[in-house]
Amino acid sequence: MKTYAPRAKDIKRDWHLINAENKILGRLATQASQWLIGKHRPNYAPYLDMGDYVVVTNAAKVVFTGRKMKQKMYYHHTGYLGNLKELTLKQMMAKDPSRVIRLAVRGMLPKNKLRAERLKRLKIFNGYQHPYADKLKEK
Repeated sequence: MKTYAPRAKDIKRDWHLINAENKILGRLATQASQWLIGKHRPNYAPYLDMGDYVVVTNAAKVVFTGRKMKQKMYYHHTGYLGNLKELTLKQMMAKDPSRVIRLAVRGMLPKNKLRAERLKRLKIFNGYQHPYADKLKEK
């Protein structure tokens, strides 16, 4: 009996649509990360990038539980001494709601060389309009 090992040329990518309106951020991010990784496929292999494309619409209407809007902080450093910048979730949503979803999904992907390629297949839109309508099936 031989073991089946998938090859990169055998991968066929599907397109998935997630409407983020009234969905909790963490649950949305876990579903998107599973599709980007490809764990929903029966021939999943951790060493190959077998995931699908994910399109998220209505990013500005995502829901948060608890007091995260005031308490959750996002940090980044400019590279200069003493320049650690911080933003609350409320400020980040006002500035760029798609970045909040991208960071949530990025944190749920494995920290390896495939992460950047997987994130390129994540398409996020603040409204309902997007240019991928002909390729999608809504979930």
